[in-house]
Amino acid sequence: MKLATIVPIMPLSNKITYSDKIMSLGSCFAVHMTGQLKISQFQVSSNPFGILFHPFAMRTVLRFAIDNKNFTEQDVFAYQEIWSCFDAHSDLNALEQQDIIDALNVAVSQLRTSLQQSNYCLLTFGTAWVYQLVSTKKVVANCHKVAAENFEKRMLSSKEVLDCFVDIINLVRYYNKDMQIIATISPVRHLKDGFVENQASKSLLHYSLQQVLGNDINTGCYYFPSYEIMMDELRDYRYYKKDLVHPNDIALEYIWERFIKACVCAESQKVMKKVQQVQNGLNHIPFNPTASAHLDFLDTLISKIDELLEQYPFMNFR
Repeated sequence: MKLATIVPIMPLSNKITYSDKIMSLGSCFAVHMTGQLKISQFQVSSNPFGILFHPFAMRTVLRFAIDNKNFTEQDVFAYQEIWSCFDAHSDLNALEQQDIIDALNVAVSQLRTSLQQSNYCLLTFGTAWVYQLVSTKKVVANCHKVAAENFEKRMLSSKEVLDCFVDIINLVRYYNKDMQIIATISPVRHLKDGFVENQASKSLLHYSLQQVLGNDINTGCYYFPSYEIMMDELRDYRYYKKDLVHPNDIALEYIWERFIKACVCAESQKVMKKVQQVQNGLNHIPFNPTASAHLDFLDTLISKIDELLEQYPFMNFR
């Protein structure tokens, strides 16, 4: 008896290994995925400009990196005694003007370096809804709790989304035409936009992605069905957090396992298990730290770390 329909996933043709470098841009789901990759000791960089929910914002920061933009006083503003930038997440906010300018310029440098050095780019798109400043018509990445009357909310048109996706792919491959792109739609439901409006937004993202990604083998562009797994395989509120919007730990772990199986090579999956053993050992709290059994355990743990570092010197278990 089948109690669930399983979303079929075509494996990534050129799977990720520990020798690869991965960059990630996008929504809070992208932060989770790269967080898991970091725990597994992959070489990964994530969201220098903070969480970005829509493709327009992602295209903007990629252009900043390619153009090597220099942020100045004109790019930031003070609201309720906090300095912010409409092109970045509130993670970069600061109490002093120069501090946020410095942080933004560091973000440009970090993203530029990631584009130059990475083999894979993980893109996670959350919504097609955007907020646009009434005064300048500028589409913002984050409203920073500025009064709502300063913005016009609208959904990007199908042409705007399609143009964004095409530009994003070209910008990501500006330094490396062979960059492998893994795109996914966030399983987080943006219900504050409205139930119908959220579904329309996700559908627009999905349709536009399918138009530009093509076939992984021929284009180096791959779609991983995070949203579809959440909506179909895990179609039960027990897989959501209390807000009934964000996937809970069980759902995230399940999607992560599907991602690893589809996108990471078998040999690296074996290494991941060794890394997990070390991480578990480092998190272990002994009942008696001076007991001989615990000292033997530490010797074995150090040997495992040394073995991993000998083969993968970039790993860091501090």
